Amino acid sequence: MVHRVKDRCVCLLLRAYNYWDFPKGLVELGEASFQAARREVREETGLSRLDFRWGPAYQETEPYGRGKVARYYVAETRETHVVLPVSPELGRPEHDEYRWLAFDEARSLVAPRVLPILDWAEQLAGCATVPAPDGPGTPKSVPR
Repeated sequence: MVHRVKDRCVCLLLRAYNYWDFPKGLVELGEASFQAARREVREETGLSRLDFRWGPAYQETEPYGRGKVARYYVAETRETHVVLPVSPELGRPEHDEYRWLAFDEARSLVAPRVLPILDWAEQLAGCATVPAPDGPGTPKSVPR
């Protein structure tokens, strides 16, 4: 997820436990992975006005965990207000915090498996870095 300010942009990271990552999730039965990407962003962040201006181009991580591979797409949005809703399956928000970060700030938070995705997204979007909308790396937490 990229938010552009003139020729610069920030990306959205979500934190679950101690792991920072982009919005992502499972593909549901009968759903294409590109459709799942749109749905997961909406469900996890409340962001719905997404511009996948690079189409269905994607990058995948190397296998991790038990051979899991995550697929990522790049979308741009003008929205910056993120909502971390309660997941019906979990009975609590799926994520604990979100941050809009410059790509160089994001590099210090994401797991090594996400770094190539971050680099690809920055290059694809043609982004230089800019402070986040609420100030550099301003944390947004879910009250417990």
